[in-house]
Amino acid sequence: MKQKATAVLSAAALLFGAAGTAQAGTLEDVQSRGVLRCVVSTGIAGFAQPDANGVWRGFDVDFCRATAAAVLGDASKMEAVTSTGKTRFTKLNAGEGDVLWRNTTITFSRDVGVKLRFHGVNYYDGQGFMVKKSLGVTSAKQLDGASVCIQTGTTTELNLADYFAANNMKYEPVTIETNDEARQNYESGRCDVYTTDASGLSSTRSALPNPGDHIVLPEIISKEPLGPATRHGDDQWSDIVTWVLNATITAEELGVTMANVDQMKSSKNPEVLRLLGVDGNQGQELGLSQDWAYQIIKQIGNYGEIFERNIGVNTPLGIERGLNALWTKGGLMYSPPFR
Repeated sequence: MKQKATAVLSAAALLFGAAGTAQAGTLEDVQSRGVLRCVVSTGIAGFAQPDANGVWRGFDVDFCRATAAAVLGDASKMEAVTSTGKTRFTKLNAGEGDVLWRNTTITFSRDVGVKLRFHGVNYYDGQGFMVKKSLGVTSAKQLDGASVCIQTGTTTELNLADYFAANNMKYEPVTIETNDEARQNYESGRCDVYTTDASGLSSTRSALPNPGDHIVLPEIISKEPLGPATRHGDDQWSDIVTWVLNATITAEELGVTMANVDQMKSSKNPEVLRLLGVDGNQGQELGLSQDWAYQIIKQIGNYGEIFERNIGVNTPLGIERGLNALWTKGGLMYSPPFR
């Protein structure tokens, strides 16, 4: 009996120790390393792509940089860990990256089965289709018998099969692993159609030699809520990533921008003061500096600034805010209060 009790106590101690390690692990690792390792795509214009100097830019990358600003005080202290649809979760769970900010759909199986923790939606998307205008196609229901470029290891692959089956149509899948590979196959005529999230189609279309020769069909065949993910078992790190996203959304709602963030430290609005670390102890509760959210906004900007700079109507992608507008402007972007 004594032996059994000792074994139980030892097991409990191991579990407690593991929980303690997980609780502190990622934040301490990042701060000790001095660099945030962020899992991104292999390259999608407007979302994550190296510029002429090899510096990664884009909507997803800006959220990586926002996380680095919050945790390390310096948005530039970020390393891009590139991944395909097949390798993104493996790299995250293997510890090659600290957080995934990549065009990744939140699903039950990924949350529960792959052992990821998602932290809100930073882009509301849906799957669509792009074709050459020369095909004369105006609806996805005219695609019976088409060859379709499709990324493996994605929800897109499953949605495509469901849509064609439901509409009693057939297709020839042309499987690819990266967005660049899809663009090359589509451009060369290896496939008639490219299907992915509508945002990805806008990105791919903008990178084609003559974007006006291609159209995105009107049908949106799925819900694709895209959001950041971390590994299971580290609640502190999960909280940090959740509130990095919330800080950008709240800042836009409260009118706090890169240009006025210093002036807003004198605001009469209590929530602005809590957000910027003038009042309260939210930074301490997260294990960060008191000005963590101020650093995000000062260095990267609010959600609207991130959106418009990278993928908005005045960029080559030309994406309207739509569902990604604030809840006060008819969209779905909504943050819990900083209280």
